Amino acid sequence: MPSDSRVPARTPVYLGALFLLWLAVYGVALFQPPLMDDADSVHAEAAREILVRHDWVTLHANGIRYLEKAPLLYWTIAASFRIFGIHDWSARLPLAFGVLALLWAVYFLGRRVFGEKAGFYAALASGLAFGPFIFTRFLIPDILVGLWLILSLDFFLRTLDEAKPSRYSCWGLAVVCSLNVLTKGLIGLVFPLATIGLYLLLTRNFRHLLKMRLISSTCAFLLVAAPWHILAGLRNPGQGNVRGFFWFYFVNEQFLRYLNKRVPRDYGTVPLIVFWGLVLVWLFPWSSFLPQALARVRFSKFREPERAGQDHARLIFFLGAFFIVFFFSFSTRQEYYLLPALPPLALLIGGWLAEEESSPADSQLRRLGNISSFLLAALGLMACLVALFFAFLSPPLSPSADIASLLHSGPEESQQYALSLGHFLDLNTRVMTMFRTPLLVLGLSWFVGSGMSWYFRGRRRPDLGNCSLALMSVCLLFAVHIALVKFSPVLTSKPLADAILRVYQPRDIIEINGEYEGGSTVNYYTGHQVRILNGRSANLWYGSFFPDAPPIFDDSSSFLRLWNGPQRVFLWTETEKKDEALQGMDPNTVFILSQFGGKVLLTNRPAP
Repeated sequence: MPSDSRVPARTPVYLGALFLLWLAVYGVALFQPPLMDDADSVHAEAAREILVRHDWVTLHANGIRYLEKAPLLYWTIAASFRIFGIHDWSARLPLAFGVLALLWAVYFLGRRVFGEKAGFYAALASGLAFGPFIFTRFLIPDILVGLWLILSLDFFLRTLDEAKPSRYSCWGLAVVCSLNVLTKGLIGLVFPLATIGLYLLLTRNFRHLLKMRLISSTCAFLLVAAPWHILAGLRNPGQGNVRGFFWFYFVNEQFLRYLNKRVPRDYGTVPLIVFWGLVLVWLFPWSSFLPQALARVRFSKFREPERAGQDHARLIFFLGAFFIVFFFSFSTRQEYYLLPALPPLALLIGGWLAEEESSPADSQLRRLGNISSFLLAALGLMACLVALFFAFLSPPLSPSADIASLLHSGPEESQQYALSLGHFLDLNTRVMTMFRTPLLVLGLSWFVGSGMSWYFRGRRRPDLGNCSLALMSVCLLFAVHIALVKFSPVLTSKPLADAILRVYQPRDIIEINGEYEGGSTVNYYTGHQVRILNGRSANLWYGSFFPDAPPIFDDSSSFLRLWNGPQRVFLWTETEKKDEALQGMDPNTVFILSQFGGKVLLTNRPAP
């Protein structure tokens, strides 16, 4: 394994290039679109309430205990709010910095194992692929799980390189595992330990565990991971019929969720074949070289070496990605669960691209690279033609058209909404005119970038081909960002929250029809607690049974009394559910304050 005892001369250049690419892609995307309903604004609200309540142990959302998630992401967002103020960009900043840390961590690990060029290419595949970008557009911690996993594998590889593993390597492994647990729960420990265990099993090297300072490393792990769990358990004990934190957090939210028996069951699951296939989508366009990168993994018996070589590193990276895909194949699946598997695969791809570049012009590696680049260019040509077709042949629309009125939509229980991005499947030819710019950017950049990659590989310059792919990736992600901004009216209720704030007076009531998550941006952007009509479920369900939970849940009869009472009431509802929510009300008491993105804001008083 190449030594990292000295810093290669080009390392500052590569780190600077990665920073500039990160800034161009992730820095620009900090400011738009508004935070979205559901996980995005729920998690931002939980972070905001940390500052409001000065409570860094028990999370709250809408004033109710929110105990189902590990705290690290919320702590970082709350810290960002404390430093920079409460803004959309400051909410997204910790995840953006997490991506930058991932790029550099992948680079340094790839450089140490395969060489600096491989580390650079691996970092590009980690950050300039579709999956890491799209799943950092809303506030979920899975990219951080990938960061901690990469650091775990890095520290473990160091222990293999050392005759007697150092405290730095062993304790470093323990600490990043504890940070992973504080990020995503028990899987933060399961993923690295399973990867290490499988590797030691295949290499028949379990004796290595005896060298890894297990007692002191366990103490280091507990020193970081245990305090929050202990405090959360002490501050949230079982009361009456309410089971305590440890049952809910570990049993219900982790074990029973994995077994698809979690209560309440308010989530879908992605079909298994789709789940596997999404690995190629989330790593696009770098997944073009994934088959040949996987072919370089050796599964033959390893003799215990004095130092771990590249074959051992490839095996560890493969096992890290494989176990994640395997683990979730038997559980409930969301497509973003694959995110932690992408950086290890990116390292395999980066190693292969560097090998291709340094191989003779007539080698098998060069031929395989040409084949992959040709297939990618062929797909790029088809994508360009399809994009041009939809961009120019879709019917014209009024500039004031509401995108939500043009979409195909089905019942929320439809299987397509098992996907986090399921609402994008509502797109149809009528609405494509709104997406003319991102379609053109995507189609043309894919065609030109993949074509240049093929051309340069044909001219025996795979390095320029890979640079073409990097620039193409930046353009593709730019197109994705523009498309997300265009689509955001369907995904956010911020304009409705703004409409409330323009007329809001103390003692006014804000009500969400249905589950809190559906209109959670109203709570976040107004900063006022909202009431819930016929939606005591999902994220607020468990916390609502604690004695200190505010009485904010209404049924139809109690809401009707509020509507006819002396206070002004704002009702957020999806347009298609408006009639159901207004059942039994005098139409003369119903006034529309705002409509936006398939949602409507009603009030029982005319606007002043």
